[in-house]
Amino acid sequence: MSERSERRRLASRPTNLDAWIKAAEAEPARIADATSFSARLTIDITPELRGRIKIIAFQRGVTVADMLRELFAREFPQAPGDTP
Repeated sequence: MSERSERRRLASRPTNLDAWIKAAEAEPARIADATSFSARLTIDITPELRGRIKIIAFQRGVTVADMLRELFAREFPQAPGDTP
């Protein structure tokens, strides 16, 4: 049986423990925004359209979900008197 000569590590140890602990407590903005959306929508689209959507989202530097939420909010604004 052969033994490994060196141990492999997945990540290095943090050098500043206080900053490392505080970073774990801070919630990323995208996750906080996503919690305000509670409904899931499923639609059928062609693979070609899905590919185009993914490419455009990547080029814009956003997720597909964020891009589509913005599109839906723009196309279907809340009208006065509407109840969510």
